[in-house]
Amino acid sequence: MNKQLLGRVPPQVLLVLTTLFWAGNLVVGRAFHEDIPPVGLAFWRWLVVLVLIAPVYLPQLRQSWPVILKSWKILVVLSILAVFNFTVLAYVGLQYTTVVNASLSLSIIPVVIVCLSRCILGVAISKRQALGIGVSFLGIAVIISRGNPGNLLGLSFNWGDVWILGAIGSWSLYSVLLRWRPAELSGFMFFGTTVLLSVIALLPVYLIESLFFQAMPHTAATVASVSYLAVFPSILSYIFWNHAVSRVGPNTAGYFIHLVPVFGIILSVLLLGEQVRLFHLAGIACVVSGICLTTLGKK
Repeated sequence: MNKQLLGRVPPQVLLVLTTLFWAGNLVVGRAFHEDIPPVGLAFWRWLVVLVLIAPVYLPQLRQSWPVILKSWKILVVLSILAVFNFTVLAYVGLQYTTVVNASLSLSIIPVVIVCLSRCILGVAISKRQALGIGVSFLGIAVIISRGNPGNLLGLSFNWGDVWILGAIGSWSLYSVLLRWRPAELSGFMFFGTTVLLSVIALLPVYLIESLFFQAMPHTAATVASVSYLAVFPSILSYIFWNHAVSRVGPNTAGYFIHLVPVFGIILSVLLLGEQVRLFHLAGIACVVSGICLTTLGKK
């Protein structure tokens, strides 16, 4: 996309569009959960992305190949965590839970990243951050238990929320391990390589799903869904996000991520007829309070 054209668009607009596209990803995953299998949706989404970026990615691959070969282990790990795990776990979760629950749960990612940074990198956690972590996890407990603590004790909560929590853990771990991403790879080549490796990893799982569980249907809805996922929450979001971050900085851009649950709730209510209940509001109040305590005031 033309950088001069992007330069005319306020970065705040690009960030808002990015979070809107990400929320749309959840809505699509839920809207067609009965018709489109989760692994098939993930596989075709990233395969189409790979095809679309191939004209730019492949000519640069030969030049970057020594770096990729040298750093293949961390690249495989990052690809599995960010694309394979996160996408598949999220789509499986959306088979059983609502977009409202999923989007609210995903908002806890900044807090989980702080916890993993402490465990893996030894980054100190202040008392204020520890309090924020506790409050945020309380909010998630309220959401997945539907406001009834007995659901947690009796293990009668929605297992779709557990899959979403797995996606949250995978993305958070990816974010922490980015510390060891090969610096020699440009942002685009890193993105393209993670997509390529993830498509390779998804292929055998997709074949197993198609042969023994549910085949990918060839319908207009499938084509439209995959096209949207490949273009908007994948390629355009990547371009918009990186361009906006380069103009306003990562700290300012990070706050816009909290728009994902806002857009997710609005879209799910308008398009899917989902309802926002009192326990959702109580949960998100705890999550937002925890995020503020955990992340605000950090250097």
